[in-house]
Amino acid sequence: MSRVDQTRARILDAATEEFAAHGIAGARIDRIAERSGMSKPMIYTYFGGKAKLFDAVFDTHVIANSERVPFEAADLAGYATRLYDAYLADPALLRLVMWKRLERDGTGYLYPGLEETDAQHLREIIAQQQTDHIRDDLEPADVWSLLIATAATWAQGSITAVATPNDPADDHERRRSALGAYVAAALITETSLRSQRPLT
Repeated sequence: MSRVDQTRARILDAATEEFAAHGIAGARIDRIAERSGMSKPMIYTYFGGKAKLFDAVFDTHVIANSERVPFEAADLAGYATRLYDAYLADPALLRLVMWKRLERDGTGYLYPGLEETDAQHLREIIAQQQTDHIRDDLEPADVWSLLIATAATWAQGSITAVATPNDPADDHERRRSALGAYVAAALITETSLRSQRPLT
């Protein structure tokens, strides 16, 4: 990694913490400078200002890592539980998404550049609907939205309880089990569920 890339990475790491904690309006360039060990003028030279710096953080931390948990339409329940673990390991992720929704894009699509990725997810859902694995009385886009929202039940935007690494292991296992069972019951066809049940 070049010196320029190292400097950019240090600024982005510090800015990720700052924006995740304080949002766009509440973030302060002087705190990012102190945390990164860089001067404010250098940050402005690299990124041009706070708004553009947030965009760079969002692109780097959210957009570029969109496939950190590979999507599997044939295993929606497993995918939801893996998302739970991803949100648990990276608390900044959902906070950045939340701040962008609150301060930038109150409605509409939130992830410019991922349109084709999401379109591919929908095609995979359609394929599973056609093989009677996923319910076909729901629109593919609604299956996707319900899946993501359910997986984020205990993530940083939760209105009930936010999961943390300090929670007892039993709590995490209970939530993963509940996620898997709920997604399966809500989105998977009864025919498919019966085929997965062991014979007695």
